[in-house]
Formats: sequence, C-alpha cells, structure tokens
Amino acid sequence: MTPRPDTKSKILDAAEKLFGAKGFEATSLRDITAEAQVNLAAVNYHFQSKDSLIDAVIARRIEQVNRHRFELLEGLGPQPALEDVLTAFFAPVLEPEIERVVPLLGRIMSEPNQFVERVYNKHLQPVARRFNEELAKILPDLSPAERQWRLSFAVGVMTHLLSWSQVLPAISGGLCDTSDRSAVVQRAVAFLAAGFRSPAPQSALRETAVERQA
Repeated sequence: MTPRPDTKSKILDAAEKLFGAKGFEATSLRDITAEAQVNLAAVNYHFQSKDSLIDAVIARRIEQVNRHRFELLEGLGPQPALEDVLTAFFAPVLEPEIERVVPLLGRIMSEPNQFVERVYNKHLQPVARRFNEELAKILPDLSPAERQWRLSFAVGVMTHLLSWSQVLPAISGGLCDTSDRSAVVQRAVAFLAAGFRSPAPQSALRETAVERQA
C-alpha cells in the first residue's frame, strides 16, 4: 500500500503543480490550500510565508537535479569529453522522474527576474562555476567571455525544451517527438557541442586581443 503523503508534502505538491501552471504571482495561498485540502494554518506552520514556500518548492527539485549533475560529472574522470560534460549538465533536467515538474522548471527559467533571485543566486552559482571550469579545460582557446556566451546559449536550449516540450510535437507536425528523453538529450548535446567547438566570431577575437593588450 502506498503511504499517504504528510501535510507538508501535500502542500509542496499542490504548490508545485499550481506554480507550474499559473506562475508564482498568480497563485494565491488560498489556491494552494484548496488544492492540498489543508487549512491556511498548516501552510503558516510549515512555511511561515508564501516566499518561504516558493523557495522550498524550488529547492526540493533543483537540489535533486544539482546532486545528479555533480554525480555524473565526478564519474567522468579527469579528462572528460565535451559531449559528456554537456550531458551531465543537461540530462538531469530531462529525466523521466522530473517529468511532472517540467512545467514548474520551465516557468522558473522563462521568468528572468524570478530565475536570478530565486534560483541562480541561491542554488545554481556553484553549478555554473564548476561546469564553466570544466569547459575551460576542454576548450582552452575560448575566452572567458565567449565561453560564458556559449554556456548561456546552452541554458537557452534547455529553457526552450522545458517550456515547449509539450507543444513541440504539434508545431513540428509530429517530427519532433519529445517522449524519448534520452534521444532529446542526445540531439541537444550534439547541437550544443558543435556550437561550443565552432570558431569564435571576429568580434570575440577582437575583444580577446584587446584583453591581452590591456
């Protein structure tokens, strides 16, 4: 028999569902208590405020993703291939068990101010730093600025897939099947690896030359 979720888990599950569907601002505590079938006192007891509840909902999923990212990265050894590093960064976000929170993750990453304040500053800075260091080892000819641009583009691909995965089959006429998460990751990694390996544009080369002269 599956154990019944406790009150705190019920609140987190309800908030996660509603935040993903409606966004943080449009979701009220009344909405959450109705979905979770609990009273407001229970929310106040476990989380004290709506902001604390939002942070708890995000942390529950983002920290799980981050742990898996670091585990995958540690398992690659001292000289990993670019594709393996990108897979370690990308794959945990698209794993089957994350499926039901894809709307929430997509919502967070498509709202820049919320993303910086609630996710990047609190949960993702160590991840970004570690992957940036790994990419610097693999692609030493890329300047720090160019490497950061390309990592930002990689995050853009991730955000697009999280936000649009449910509609991609329809708008592609069935050509883009997002049900096979492993295949989606492989396609995204192949695309991103080619981008990371591409020659730097002339503007970036000029910027690097100026930096070296300074």
